[in-house]
Amino acid sequence: MAAKNIKNIIFDLGGVILNIDYDLTIKAFTALGIHDFKALYSQAGQNHLFDRLDKGHVDTQGFIDEIQELTGEHITKDDILNAWNAMLLELPKERVELLEKLKEDYRLFLLSNTNEIHIPVYNDILEDSHGFRDLAHIFEKQYYSFEIGMRKPDVEIYEHVLEENGLKAEETLFIDDSKQHLEGAAKAGLRTYWLKPGETILDVFPVILY
Repeated sequence: MAAKNIKNIIFDLGGVILNIDYDLTIKAFTALGIHDFKALYSQAGQNHLFDRLDKGHVDTQGFIDEIQELTGEHITKDDILNAWNAMLLELPKERVELLEKLKEDYRLFLLSNTNEIHIPVYNDILEDSHGFRDLAHIFEKQYYSFEIGMRKPDVEIYEHVLEENGLKAEETLFIDDSKQHLEGAAKAGLRTYWLKPGETILDVFPVILY
């Protein structure tokens, strides 16, 4: 897909910049005795608990309590947190370098459905691998759903990013690996690109811009 006249790019985080594997979390909870966890949480959809966690409407302890209540299992706090964080993997150096290059020509933003449990682990991954705890030197602004009380694919979150930064939707490209998030972005007028399974941003740039 060619995306001419693009001046701004909004990136998803997990699955686009940071490698993640939802199956690792599903397998970790299964190993704890929760055999139907995939019915509660997956890339395509999730129980309302995870929506509320993403929006910052439930804190870490509340999440742990509700997981125990939903599953009927008595699992320790550490076991739950370790299983929930199991999906978070590495951020390849080459992707950081690509983003730094794109920053020279485009206004870059980060828009992620994430929560207060994942962010410290993500920060640790960055620090251990790259020596910095976030990507503030690359992105003009980083939007985390749990901090702003909105989440993708609700149209309001895309409109919020556009309005706050004075962006024109038709000049803004949004990249995500979840189709339902692209549908919300398209309703807000953004140009969109679905990063398909097996693709990385290294594969699609600069093809989708020229």
